[in-house]
Amino acid sequence: MEVGNVSMKTHKLPPPPALQLQTQSPEPPPRPIWQIIMVAAIAAGVQFGWALQLSLLTPYVQLLGIPHTWSSFIWLCGPISGMIVQPVVGYYSDGCTSRFGRRRPFIAGGAILVAFAVVLIGYAADIGVASGDKAGGKTAKPRAISVFVVGFWILDVANNFLQGPCRALLADLSGSNSGRIRTGNSLFAFFMAVGNVLGYAAGSYTHLYRFLPFTKTHACDIYCANLKTCFFISIALLMTITILALTMVKEEVFQPENIEEEKSSAPKRMVFFVEMIGALKEMSRPMWILLLVTCLNWIAWFPFLMFDTDWMGREVYGGKLGEGAMYNRGVRAGALGLMLNSVVSGVASLSISHLARICGGVKRLWGTVNLLLAVCLAMTILVTKVAESSRDFTTANGTATPLPPSAGVKGGALAVFAVLGIPLSVTFAVPCALASILSNNSNVGQGLSLGVLNLAIVLPQEQSLQQ
Repeated sequence: MEVGNVSMKTHKLPPPPALQLQTQSPEPPPRPIWQIIMVAAIAAGVQFGWALQLSLLTPYVQLLGIPHTWSSFIWLCGPISGMIVQPVVGYYSDGCTSRFGRRRPFIAGGAILVAFAVVLIGYAADIGVASGDKAGGKTAKPRAISVFVVGFWILDVANNFLQGPCRALLADLSGSNSGRIRTGNSLFAFFMAVGNVLGYAAGSYTHLYRFLPFTKTHACDIYCANLKTCFFISIALLMTITILALTMVKEEVFQPENIEEEKSSAPKRMVFFVEMIGALKEMSRPMWILLLVTCLNWIAWFPFLMFDTDWMGREVYGGKLGEGAMYNRGVRAGALGLMLNSVVSGVASLSISHLARICGGVKRLWGTVNLLLAVCLAMTILVTKVAESSRDFTTANGTATPLPPSAGVKGGALAVFAVLGIPLSVTFAVPCALASILSNNSNVGQGLSLGVLNLAIVLPQEQSLQQ
């Protein structure tokens, strides 16, 4: 009777919806781990360039004569391009039928765009002077500024063009294996930390231009030449890793099973935002919770990530921007803190699976490190108060100049930087892994799912910049 009942129930089941018919081919087995490592390593090349932006581009902006108040408007490019580019690229990479695969054409195009943008930014001063700007001095160079802004926006678009398909390809290579998806995203976070360390190290070496003497010109001083040299190294690293990854890791050509329906729906696929709204409606409740938690998480992260070195210069060292050397000493100490943060983040990224087992799962791990994030951010207030109460001054010609903070205060501030590397590594890995796992159980492709997740990241960034 039970067998008969089961047979009756099975016979009455409705046919699967058409949207699922397109992706019902047998699930391929997970690829070897070395292929996942190769794709994840692209993050090192991408993050090398990001680290250079964070450590060197703001002074370079001032060198070109861009007013400090305009800097935040330039940085708005990041969240704006993230809101548009990643979801669009993710959406169209999900349905790409190129003979090179779904993700690889977008990854290759993004890497080429990054290289072009970096050269444009590095040679902004030279192009400006060649087209009529005055060399040297602190006066504004409008032509160089225009070239820089165009290059900067292209760079942000290219980075978003590149990162989304990279993470989607990691999920594709992992198949439906949740553990392999988590490992892939942990490796991606690890290589991001490696890129940060390399970028900060290259940016801190003031004589790097000597390896490429042609970078120093009458329009580009030593600081500018160092930045240009760092960018050339960034291009070489990114292109080498990308070429190796795309050559050694092959993708199968995507062929929808229901070809006739795919052709009939082609005009509708051009209306991206309509399709995206439909994808949002189809998202499961866990995915909506993931977006909400990610958004709240990044509301906490962005103020620190954007003003960490400024906090060291102003609050911990007691300096003022453009007045005396104390602020610059604090900024350099903050750069050391970022280096420590990247090292800890890299080590923690390799331990995420082990930490998840200790905490009872990745969700509990994410909740635990968010509590650690809250404690560390609260500690910045304590460090600031202790630095203010213990600050000593020296008086010369009737002017009081703050002395460097005590070893205990400086150590406490650097400890905050270092400990924050643990929640940062989890923040870079776990939400993307969860989004990939959840998308396997829904009608939303990996590319679009990760692009929508990126919306929850860039919206808090835009709010922080506007403030």
